[in-house]
Amino acid sequence: MHKPAATREQSKQPPIVETKGENGDEVTPPPPELVEPDPELSPEEAEQARKDYLLTRFWISARGFWGHNGDRLAWPFSIGLGVLIVLTVCFQYGINVWNRAIFDAIEQRDATSVFHLTAVFFPLAIGSIALGVAQVFARMGIQRRWRAWLTASVLTRWLANGRYYQLNLVGGDHGNPEYRIAEDLRIATDSPVDFLAGVTSALLSAVTFIVVLWTIGGALTVTLGGSTITIPGFLVIAAILYAAIASGSIVVIGRRFVQVSGDKNQAEADFRYTLTRVRENGESIALLGGEQEERDGLDRNFTSVLRQWARLAGQHMRTTLVSQGSGLVAPVVPLLLCAPKYLDGSMTLGQVMQAASAFTIVQSAFGWLVDNYPRLADWNACARRIASLMMSLDALERAEQGDGLGRIKRGETHKAMLELRDLSVTLDDGTAVVGETEVVIEPGERLLVAGESGTGKSTLVRAIAGLWPWGDGSVNFHPDRRLFMLPQRPYVPSGSLRRAVAYPGAAEDWTVREIGEALHKVGLDHLKEKIEEEGPWDQTLSGGEKQRLAFARLLLHRPDIVVLDEATSALDEKSQDKMMKMVTDELPKATIVSVAHRAELEAFHSRKIVLERRKGGAKLVSDVDLIPRKGKRKLLGRFLRQRKPPKKAA
Repeated sequence: MHKPAATREQSKQPPIVETKGENGDEVTPPPPELVEPDPELSPEEAEQARKDYLLTRFWISARGFWGHNGDRLAWPFSIGLGVLIVLTVCFQYGINVWNRAIFDAIEQRDATSVFHLTAVFFPLAIGSIALGVAQVFARMGIQRRWRAWLTASVLTRWLANGRYYQLNLVGGDHGNPEYRIAEDLRIATDSPVDFLAGVTSALLSAVTFIVVLWTIGGALTVTLGGSTITIPGFLVIAAILYAAIASGSIVVIGRRFVQVSGDKNQAEADFRYTLTRVRENGESIALLGGEQEERDGLDRNFTSVLRQWARLAGQHMRTTLVSQGSGLVAPVVPLLLCAPKYLDGSMTLGQVMQAASAFTIVQSAFGWLVDNYPRLADWNACARRIASLMMSLDALERAEQGDGLGRIKRGETHKAMLELRDLSVTLDDGTAVVGETEVVIEPGERLLVAGESGTGKSTLVRAIAGLWPWGDGSVNFHPDRRLFMLPQRPYVPSGSLRRAVAYPGAAEDWTVREIGEALHKVGLDHLKEKIEEEGPWDQTLSGGEKQRLAFARLLLHRPDIVVLDEATSALDEKSQDKMMKMVTDELPKATIVSVAHRAELEAFHSRKIVLERRKGGAKLVSDVDLIPRKGKRKLLGRFLRQRKPPKKAA
């Protein structure tokens, strides 16, 4: 017999989140002032404190890649990259020495030396090229594996316990999480590897070729006004001064690069999100004729994108002014500085060319910030954005552990199928939505939750399903019972129709025949021939067809508890009756909890509770049996018989 696939919503209590990080390593807790802002701090100071902590929060998670539960190849790749960088600098030094020798040989017209040095050059060049290729392999290997590891970690936390849904209900800087995970996280893991490799290479190159400059250049003697001034290591001093001026200029000119880059990324994310919304809701927009309104909204978002790009272009223009100017002037400076010593015969042509090459390498090493400041700023912005998402997930995890606002407990009961014990539902800021509620639902009972719009019926249902965590009291299920929820707007995944019907189970868990029978029972016979067909089913199916599809899923999964949240709102009255009768016939023992406004649905339920909006949250004001329960009448009769006065003696 087929075993139904387990649904995401389980009746068991969700697991307690560990105090350790997502990598199993100990994690530094967020600073207290970020969890509960220091009242003595001004809003500007509190915001700055939060921004200062964001990079720290990013590294708390990101460094786990090299931790105990990180990637097994993280250290081998990292050590290998370091070795390759050292070898590359060695070959660079070899080419620098070769450069001196070849120019000295040319100056002396030594054909034998030139021929010999030409033969030596090819192994040096091949070795240098091979090391460069190996560096790319190691560097990009680290980047790819680090991104994969951290993405898996963030996705695990984002999808756990419905947090991807709860983020939409709470405040915080975590807008467009999909863009942050896909794009910001990519940049946040790519750039540090490039930066570390670049800094290491620059440091080794600077140390190596400063020695070369000091050795070759020696001291420069300058006569000014009859006075003689000797400058030791003049080429080293010139390289350091030149790099300091260039780097200082780029820092001053690009000081707003981080903020501008972050604003640009956010504008891009908003524009992409708006485009996605138009695609997902294309049918509704087309039926209402809302194209112009949507175009106006898209134009506003795209104008914001262009505005931020213009600001970023200005930053790039200013930094390019420094970097381009530095690149043009740097090769000329050492030639001018060495010219006097060459002309007086104290330096050979080979020494001049070696010094010029070494000066350029040292200047490039010191000027690494000049060339990489825009990328550094972009990384800073992206790392902060992904860290903001992590901090929002941290807040949800702390709430799951009982910190801050109250949480609805989830436990077990053996006396009933479902119990709501002193249940209160609140917003994430503590505002009451549904007040204290006591409901006991017996196995096989069919409960209808009614009330005016805005009384919190759907919120109560989400709390029962475990999607809404804030509040007090408890929701208790009979152990080992499975819950299945049918929302008003069923989710239809991409791929084949077979996958859409089987969701959230795997498409292979049921045969084509079983899926076809389910489609037949819900009135979707016209789709039976398309079960294996892939297509944009979310766009091609009507609202009513999607709701019928959800009922087909119900027949496949056959859960113990069914929660219907306006699950028949897109169906006409006749179709609605067929769906509800079908559920009653196919799942006679299932416990059903329905949220609906239509009075006709009372015929398919055995009990009805009514919520009414009150001050301090909606209250349960009515609980009546739509179908009289024999057990209650027997108990009531027994109670009345016990209360009858005894007959008088004759």
